[in-house]
Amino acid sequence: MRYCIAIIAGIICLPLIAPTQSNGQQPDLPDQVPINYLEQVQRRSLVLQEKIQQHTVRYLKKIEREEQKLLRKLVRHDSTAGRALKNNFNLLLSDSSIANNTDNPTVYLPYKDTLQTSLLFLSQHPQLLQPGEQLSKQLTQSSAGMQALNRQLQQGSRINELLQQRQQLLIEKLEGLGLTREIRRLKQQVYYYNQQLNEYKELLQHPSKLERKVIDLLSAMPLFQDFMRRHSQLAALFRLPGSDPGSFSQASYASLQTRASVNELIQQQLAVGGPNAQQLLQQQIQTAQTALNKIKDKISSGLAGPASDMPDFKPNRQKTKTFKQRLEWGTNLQSQRATNYFPVTTDIGVSLGYKLNDRSVAGIGASYKVGWGQGWNHIAVSNQGAGLRSFVDWKIRKTYWLSGGLEANYRPRLAVNDLPLPAMSLLSTGPRWQQSGLVGLSKKYQAGKRFAGKIQLLWDFLSYRQQPRSQPFVCRVGYDFKK
Repeated sequence: MRYCIAIIAGIICLPLIAPTQSNGQQPDLPDQVPINYLEQVQRRSLVLQEKIQQHTVRYLKKIEREEQKLLRKLVRHDSTAGRALKNNFNLLLSDSSIANNTDNPTVYLPYKDTLQTSLLFLSQHPQLLQPGEQLSKQLTQSSAGMQALNRQLQQGSRINELLQQRQQLLIEKLEGLGLTREIRRLKQQVYYYNQQLNEYKELLQHPSKLERKVIDLLSAMPLFQDFMRRHSQLAALFRLPGSDPGSFSQASYASLQTRASVNELIQQQLAVGGPNAQQLLQQQIQTAQTALNKIKDKISSGLAGPASDMPDFKPNRQKTKTFKQRLEWGTNLQSQRATNYFPVTTDIGVSLGYKLNDRSVAGIGASYKVGWGQGWNHIAVSNQGAGLRSFVDWKIRKTYWLSGGLEANYRPRLAVNDLPLPAMSLLSTGPRWQQSGLVGLSKKYQAGKRFAGKIQLLWDFLSYRQQPRSQPFVCRVGYDFKK
């Protein structure tokens, strides 16, 4: 009995006598952070910096060209105002105007904040990293790369703000001169600059496999969690609990106004205002509510102002995508029954489309035709040729598309002894390339996260010229794979 009591007492007291881990002591990790993490973060920051810089230069040139067209027409009406606006544009987007602006808030992106804080954390705890040559230099370069990327994002946001102000100024000066088309083109360039900048910010929000593994590893550590609460960018923007010990004590809330104190203050002011104070307050509230409703209506209709993020034109969302993101791979199948000339055949096709805009796709493709024989009692796999394709899809309503294209199908010379003599002669001496012109309807439906099903019913209006003639109507079933 005494041994049992001693064992139970030992189990209970074991957590109490075990050495406790201090806040500054490094906890044990199942794995160390690979040195490749630093290299990957640095490479990602450099690539995004280069993309943002190239994008800014390209769009500023486009916007400047559009402005030159506007200012040339303005000079005809007011030469002094035209030259002043031109000089103002160069001054507005000068390096000093952008770099010396300290009021522009820091661009906050959650994953970027985590990356930057993890580098700072690893610089203070280098023992967490796998040993490697020039470890301190790699840490310094990775941190500097993230800081430079943050400055690049701040400058991009500042340039976008300046462009919005410039756009507002030009619209005010050029209003009434009949330059609606030119102003619309300028608005489009400014809008697409901001959208492209948002695309690059979105790229930064998708971690790689290695980055996700390292962040998950660090996030499981209480020491890193406490470090994030104290040193992250979010902690600097908002005073998070734990970021400043003692800042959220009970005394901190003593100066805050409660709902009861606010209501009491309102009642006191109404009593001083006399018997008509309540009615006057209600009138002011109704006036404010009416003004607020007008602002909501403008926002809903896209007329909140020329500098609004809601454009007064229908934007092309594909314009800000990269070339690779606008590509769309596809595959389809098409079968035809046996005829006097050909066996049962199946066309296996692949396609590569390019999204011109949100409503149209153009592309090319290829196909291989395989034969299966004349029927169930005569099954024979054979080569029936190949083909080259081109196509255009145009969205007409919801999931329905108008499709068309031109195709050239190669037919090998076959010696089919079972066919009649005219058929054998036609197959051996006829043209080896047959042209097809297709037009019809397609229905696309969502079949997965990254691919969509596609059903096509097409009419071959060149089938009546073919020798031997093929089927005028074809049905294809396939899938489109998106990036």
